[in-house]
Amino acid sequence: MSQRETTNQPTSCAPGQPRPIGASCMTLDGMVGVNFAVYSQHAERIDVCLYDEKGKRETARITLSTQTDDVWHGFVAGLSAGQFYGLRAHGPYQPKDGQRFNPAKLLIDPYARALCGDLANLSLERDYLDVPSPDATVLDALPDPSDNAARIPKARVLNWSQERQAGARMAKGPRIPLDTTVLYEAHVKGLTQCHPDVPEPLRGTYAGLVSPPMLAHYRKLGITTLCLLPVHLHITEAHLLKKDLCNYWGYNTLGFFVPHPGYASTDCADVGEEFRFMVDQLHHNGLEVVLDVVFNHSAESDTFGPTLSWRGLDNASWYALDTAGQYINHSGCGNSFNLAHPCAIQWVMDCLRWWVEVYGVDGFRFDLATALGRDPVLAQGFHPHSALLSAIAQDPVLAQVKLIAEPWDIGPGGYQLGHFPAGWHEWNDRYRDTTRAFWLGHGATRGDFVRRLTGSGDLFQHEGRSPLASINLVATHDGMTLADLTAYCHKHNATNGEDNRDGHNHNLSANGGVEGPSADPEVNALRGKWRRALLCTLFVSQGVPQLLAGDEWGNSQGGNNNAYCQDNATSWLDWNAADQGLLGFCSQLIALRQSHAALRHAHWFSDDKAIVWRSPSGHALSATEWEDPQACSFACVIDLSVTGVSVSHRWLLAFHAGVQEVSFALPPGPWRQVLDSAHAVALPQSNWEQAPCYSGTVVAPAHCVQGLVQATSPAPTNHPLQ
Repeated sequence: MSQRETTNQPTSCAPGQPRPIGASCMTLDGMVGVNFAVYSQHAERIDVCLYDEKGKRETARITLSTQTDDVWHGFVAGLSAGQFYGLRAHGPYQPKDGQRFNPAKLLIDPYARALCGDLANLSLERDYLDVPSPDATVLDALPDPSDNAARIPKARVLNWSQERQAGARMAKGPRIPLDTTVLYEAHVKGLTQCHPDVPEPLRGTYAGLVSPPMLAHYRKLGITTLCLLPVHLHITEAHLLKKDLCNYWGYNTLGFFVPHPGYASTDCADVGEEFRFMVDQLHHNGLEVVLDVVFNHSAESDTFGPTLSWRGLDNASWYALDTAGQYINHSGCGNSFNLAHPCAIQWVMDCLRWWVEVYGVDGFRFDLATALGRDPVLAQGFHPHSALLSAIAQDPVLAQVKLIAEPWDIGPGGYQLGHFPAGWHEWNDRYRDTTRAFWLGHGATRGDFVRRLTGSGDLFQHEGRSPLASINLVATHDGMTLADLTAYCHKHNATNGEDNRDGHNHNLSANGGVEGPSADPEVNALRGKWRRALLCTLFVSQGVPQLLAGDEWGNSQGGNNNAYCQDNATSWLDWNAADQGLLGFCSQLIALRQSHAALRHAHWFSDDKAIVWRSPSGHALSATEWEDPQACSFACVIDLSVTGVSVSHRWLLAFHAGVQEVSFALPPGPWRQVLDSAHAVALPQSNWEQAPCYSGTVVAPAHCVQGLVQATSPAPTNHPLQ
């Protein structure tokens, strides 16, 4: 049997159609088959290689001889869903001019809806021979003529209509209002890999994420929306393979339309069904799922990286290149997609719609999202109304989902916090840094802190945006966990293999006097106060709170603040070590937030009577006092009834980051203390009648947030805030 067996397979094709791009099942001129459409402006020829039912043996090679508007296309009658295929592109191999065509290399369709094959060593694939001299670069190399097909995963044709029908049968997402949304950032594998109550075959999988113990945890905690680290099919970079490490986080995407098979409890043929099952179960339980997506770069890395898909199909169209044919690297990962190019814009849009329509997801968090707005007309600068951002804004399918930006990349002008258009929500690192600094002794003023507490109006109060534009966070996957933030002054990343050079050095953390785990009860008591104060701040702030999975019960990564390559106990949540007291307090905080509009006010405080700021002694703070670097105590009274909102109570929130207790003067009348982070108290309203009642003053312990309430009806003769 020859390597290319052609028995019982078609070897030619009709012209077909240039749209839709990808491999789609259709009936054309009365014949049932598959239409192939591949974008390449600069290719001279595109071949489709068909493979047997195992994706191992090539059975036919078909040339797409028709090109329409830079799309090569052809229709092959007799093919159907399940067909395996790959692509070969013919054209110039001229790296200095930005082109890397090499027909010896089998390529993965950028529009592949399913992929099967070994992913382990793909980052070692090359399209070039060794460079001719020590002074030469890949730009001087010759193309490698050896065939790589045996090592490359094969795309598998799906019936798009049937996939969309399956998506339509899923339970609809609950569409949680933004003012009651609580995000929960989690890694599919790490969340359940060590959970003792999740059935062992389901640990670390999509199915495990919706197992009964996990659903019970989400309900107890009170989160509304899971924000999953990348679930698109991804591979590990070459430099990690050489260290026997892996890309655990998944920010190295190869298959943008494909759920990552490593998180499935079944084989790769059923991974889509298991992913759909996960989303369906979340929806049935009133929960949303938001996906972390990585459109800023691909798994093909830098000039020396593997040629797997886009590079071999049309390098100069898909990627942002400089005048020397080198990759512009705004991502820090070796390359940047040219997201202003029409082919890339359509590809991103088709991909986002696919995940909404076929897999039912409720939103996206865009990694290094400044890349979405980079416009070559503006010398790769950011514009909030770039072609891609404008396309997303007008799309009717995406209008129903949450859009969250990580509003920076590492390119020129990359930090764009507050500059995304209306309808977007942004990770607020200014919130993260200010709240850490305030509570952990790194010098934030009361004015700094209050700006973050009230939705960061200095960043977001423009063009009709509300406080809900701010995604508030204290810790994320990228950095220290909450427990480590309060137990380590320094990062501990030695196991990452980079001599502790990787990871952020500006952690704004504290350790209470001992680096790492401690048996000292005073040290641990202080750490507990810090953690509860930070959590309390998160859940009484205006904006949308995001909680890192495990922070609700004190998960530690041993001080590693860049655990992207740690697919092991460093990153897997150790549920047996959970601090149940912290978990209970966090759950009560979320319940309080959800029950009381004053703790999640969705609008800017434009009426100065709705929120009144007070010093501990009860007087209004002057501008100088707000910015006093030595002062770390203040209070506010929130009374939404003066804005016409129907509420039963006004709230007084007291914040005290000092090391000694302090007395706060109270407005007139009795006040019940229902929240005290120092003593882990967060009472539901049904228990408020038993809460301590104070008049005149209340004492706040060190490192504490307190919340007191007073009934708004019947209204007092004099306004109690004055």
